[in-house]
Amino acid sequence: MPAHVPEPAPTPTHAPTHPPTPALADTGPLDRERAHLAASRTALRAMRADVEALDLGNVTANWVNAQILERQMAERVKALADLSDTPLFFGRLDYLHAPGAEETEGAEGERFYVGRRHVHDVDGDPMVIDWRAPVSQSFYRASRKDPMDLALRRRFGYTGGDLTAYEDEHLSDPAEASVTSKLLQQEIERPRVGPMRDIVATIQPEQDEIVRSGLSGSVCVQGGPGTGKTAVGLHRVAYLLYAHRERLARTGTLVVGPNRSFLHYIEQVLPALGELAVGQATVDDLVAHVEVRGTDDPRAALVKGDARMAEVLRRALHSHVTMPTEPVVVVRGSRRWRVPAYELEEIVRQLLDRDIRYGAAREALPQRVAHAVLVRMERAGEAPDDRVQDTVARTSAVKAVVKTVWPAVDPAKLVLRLLADPDFLAEHAAGLLDEDEQKAILWTKPTRSVRSAKWSAADAVLIDEATDLIRRTPSLGHVVLDEAQDLSPMQYRAVGRRCTTGSATVLGDLAQGTTPWATGSWEEALAHLGKRDAVVEELTAGFRVPTDVIAYASRLLPHIAPGLTPVASIRDNPGFFAVRPITGSGEVVSACRELLGHEGSVGLIAADARIPELARELTAAGLGHVAPGQETTHDTRLTLVPASLAKGLEYDYVVLDEPRAVVDAEPDERTGLRRLYVALTRAVSGLIVTHTAPLPEQLLPH
Repeated sequence: MPAHVPEPAPTPTHAPTHPPTPALADTGPLDRERAHLAASRTALRAMRADVEALDLGNVTANWVNAQILERQMAERVKALADLSDTPLFFGRLDYLHAPGAEETEGAEGERFYVGRRHVHDVDGDPMVIDWRAPVSQSFYRASRKDPMDLALRRRFGYTGGDLTAYEDEHLSDPAEASVTSKLLQQEIERPRVGPMRDIVATIQPEQDEIVRSGLSGSVCVQGGPGTGKTAVGLHRVAYLLYAHRERLARTGTLVVGPNRSFLHYIEQVLPALGELAVGQATVDDLVAHVEVRGTDDPRAALVKGDARMAEVLRRALHSHVTMPTEPVVVVRGSRRWRVPAYELEEIVRQLLDRDIRYGAAREALPQRVAHAVLVRMERAGEAPDDRVQDTVARTSAVKAVVKTVWPAVDPAKLVLRLLADPDFLAEHAAGLLDEDEQKAILWTKPTRSVRSAKWSAADAVLIDEATDLIRRTPSLGHVVLDEAQDLSPMQYRAVGRRCTTGSATVLGDLAQGTTPWATGSWEEALAHLGKRDAVVEELTAGFRVPTDVIAYASRLLPHIAPGLTPVASIRDNPGFFAVRPITGSGEVVSACRELLGHEGSVGLIAADARIPELARELTAAGLGHVAPGQETTHDTRLTLVPASLAKGLEYDYVVLDEPRAVVDAEPDERTGLRRLYVALTRAVSGLIVTHTAPLPEQLLPH
């Protein structure tokens, strides 16, 4: 793979070992590629100017359509923005033959530049092809074993937005040896400051297969630290929006993350790929029917999150339905129409047997009763129509029957009664929850109203379940669920309700499950999500975490997830790694200062209870720092991270303070070791572990 640069290729200053510098080469080809980049940027600006110049005044017939079109044009203009520090294209494909054409002797091939979005010239000819287009697929999947009709695959190296190097593979040339791409390695190891970056230039074949899988099927990606599962999920959304734009524009897409810090970290990936219409939320956002002001102890949260609670709620809700004991008599003019109680009971039982939403059945009941009245009218020789049936359904007599037999139920009040009334809970949890489990979730202090109740996060999920039992939750076209291993069965159900008629991409790592209710298997999780048929894919190639760091963290796997395959780092750079016994917090600050001497971001991760003390130490030492979710800058590159918020985040360098304290902060050892595994695997280039207390024995060599 010859590399061509006008000067030695830039290498990350943080790397302990430097890759060999490619040989100097003629600047002619590089100048031509830079010229194509400049022309492409000019063409993109022209495309944006064309959209801005559109006159929408006479296009639509009414102001509503005009508003919609104006918003769409504004989004289009925003999507066509040229990000000066982001490469417009990152690869070039020279095909031996035109894609789709007959491979005849003498047939002329075609050249395509692969980038983040499509760019065309004034004649409509492509200057840059969207990475999601079928013709771009070979950039990610072609190999010497299967060159996919490529004569040349060229990768480009950038410094900021400037094209500074390129690297060629002649895939159809058997004489050229296969070597690791230095530009690819440099891009993977490039220092991280600010939000998460896209990986569009570095997607690997196994990742590309997941990204391009169809919309109709759901996919679950099990991936260890640094395997790129989050980026794969986000790029899958971008691909689906490209391939099924009209459908998903109608039904919507959503990314569900574990917390606000995580969502802030990933929020720039999709806009960088030209996709702006993807919602982001936490599970708590989805179920925000009440204000959450309380917390549950682990035992209560475990029971409330159990899937059995769905049946408890269903029983409690349907207990409000009572069988009629009196007939209904409808008066119309001089006639009285009587429907006996046994017939009303049959109507009610039919609705119950249909197993439709409680609210939908309640809305159908008056029409069913009115229809029974109309049958009697027709038998008497009258000829009523639908308007008469609607009128009968609205009579006070029919309304009274509905109110008595199938009363309206408020979901929050239903959950309130279950948690506050021991007898009501016992009646509907019989055979589902034992006595100790019922005691665990009952409130110790009586609550007067929904407004005054100190609802917990798990209570809000129960209210969401009850709300769905009453009226169906609208479904989106596609939902991405990240860090899914930490969800309870009831939380899975809450997310699953948002994609009942759509599909899902589920991302997670069973070894990083850090809640007492963390899922034991993806099959179990997918069943709760309502996606039993989802394909489970496993990513085991590590691109982010250095070899020495992941090998150290993997000592924990036999104790936290014995069935999982350890991540194998594919990076040439082994990374910087050290375990240091210390005597006080001052040495933790010194370790941070040492790592800030390198380029890139630094995270100081510690048990939550240690954060205030460490914050004071950093401030006293004059080291500026931010909290997770706050933007780092080139002047302030240190983030102080509570271990409970570390999941999903990454830093060039990490100082991990007191592993034993991280483990002991959790309610049980397995959860604590999983939290430690997460904290150990946040580093991209180097890790220093500092400790005064003995290390957990599971980290010691055996």
